[in-house]
Amino acid sequence: MKKIIIAIGATLLACLGLAFWANRLEKPAVAGNGQNLIIYNWGDYLDPQLVKKFEKQTGYHVVYETFDSNEAMYTKIKQGGTAYDLTIPSEYMVTKMLKAHLLDRLDKKEIPNMKYIGKSFLHKSFDQNNDYSVPYFWGTLGIVYNDKFVKKGSIKNWNDLWSKKYRNQILLVDSARDEMGMSLVSLGYSMNTTSSLRLRLAQTKLDSLGPNIKAIISDEMKMYMIQNEAAIGVTWSGEAYEMMESNPHLHYVVPTQGSNLWFDNFVVPETAKNKKAALKFINFMLEPKNAAQNAEYVGYATPNIEAQLLLPKRVREDKQFYPDEKTLRNLQVFKDLGPKKTQEYNDLFLEFKMYAR
Repeated sequence: MKKIIIAIGATLLACLGLAFWANRLEKPAVAGNGQNLIIYNWGDYLDPQLVKKFEKQTGYHVVYETFDSNEAMYTKIKQGGTAYDLTIPSEYMVTKMLKAHLLDRLDKKEIPNMKYIGKSFLHKSFDQNNDYSVPYFWGTLGIVYNDKFVKKGSIKNWNDLWSKKYRNQILLVDSARDEMGMSLVSLGYSMNTTSSLRLRLAQTKLDSLGPNIKAIISDEMKMYMIQNEAAIGVTWSGEAYEMMESNPHLHYVVPTQGSNLWFDNFVVPETAKNKKAALKFINFMLEPKNAAQNAEYVGYATPNIEAQLLLPKRVREDKQFYPDEKTLRNLQVFKDLGPKKTQEYNDLFLEFKMYAR
């Protein structure tokens, strides 16, 4: 089998963003400084201009580190060493962090701008009273395709990806829960299944997708799709939005069979040294103008209702990225499955990646 291609290039925009954040990385020794706010976030998931604005308004200095998976973030927070003041886990990871007593209860009096968050994004099962988390972004897992290589409208569900005509043309995001979930849904199963039999069947079906896979990658997918170097990608809605902004031949589809609906959230680790600054930053990011600016930069859907009204009409009315209620009802939110089942997902996905090489 062919080797999985690992891209080493990046777009100019990504390089500029990385250059900015590179200047923000400092040693953990600064954690005790009351004028530092240490943020641990996903890569390219915050407008650098808003960081500058926050620093100018408050006098705090932002120290910034990034992670590439919920699991990597969880491990580092649990191990300690760096006292991060703020991090951004997804919904199922909020549950896991709560079970491990890793999160600090939020003083919501210090976050008055929570009033701008839409009611439909609050009181979710992973934190019913939002005592520990504040919605940051939300979105879906779906399929981005290039109409230079794929007939427009011809891809509607996950099973379409298994067509022989897409040999060596598909990019997958390197995420066990997402890709195993995609396969599970294509078989009619829950993305949160704990059945070992169903998980093995999902892995077997992924194996059969092998001939169609060009690469299993992360942020590099944007470059490939923008530069017309791949026909199809399985990725998240915000990533697709950014690609589509740079290439008019790209389109995004949320499969009719269903998919993942995810929520990323601000949380303050229990070990944070500057909780006051963390709450100030959360409140700052919830200011409608700031939230709208961040949403335009990142490309993901904002749960901030007032911010949505400030977005271009073509964005806020685009059902690919702000799905209607009918589509939302067919989506599934990931649950924390516990360490044993999570490891089973990871192991099966790793077997699949080894097979695909």
